[in-house]
Amino acid sequence: AIDWMSALFVLVIFSPLLVFVVITIKIDSPGPALFRQKRMGYRGNPYEVYKFRTMKLGSASNDEKEEAITKVGDARITRVGRFLRKSRIDELPQAINILRGEMSWIGPRPEALVLSNWYEAELPFYRYRHIVRPGITGWAQVNQGHVAAVSDVLEKLHYDFYYIKNFSPWLDVLIVFRTIRTMLTGFGAR
Repeated sequence: AIDWMSALFVLVIFSPLLVFVVITIKIDSPGPALFRQKRMGYRGNPYEVYKFRTMKLGSASNDEKEEAITKVGDARITRVGRFLRKSRIDELPQAINILRGEMSWIGPRPEALVLSNWYEAELPFYRYRHIVRPGITGWAQVNQGHVAAVSDVLEKLHYDFYYIKNFSPWLDVLIVFRTIRTMLTGFGAR
């Protein structure tokens, strides 16, 4: 109930900013303002995540896994997209996913289906991170930032399991404060 009410509040309060971001994206590059991607969700059920589009349309890669991974200095990222990613404003449309019951504010970060399937094949127990709702932010994000290599995802998995095992309102408060710090410093952005 708290997630749902706060997501509604965020969408209403930040609606002028959301409209401004949509206009800015449309001016910066052709294509839709929203990006949608299938991600692995709660109990292993796929769902469509919403984000502001931060990349140019069309991909140079025919490899679905390669396309799902954002690298440092990725040429696909637009000028506006770089700012949206660094400030994490690109994540705000996921409040819609919270209203739909697909996500929470805090939890393990959902991965693209192709990446989730890859990690499940490579890492024992990876699928157990789906026993809680995925989150917009989480313990792994505030401690490690964005990672994609299997060895780094193993470390992220440890952070996710720590959160699942030690869940408490106090840990959530700590994650919120560290998320604010992350937004202000741009830690882990790609």
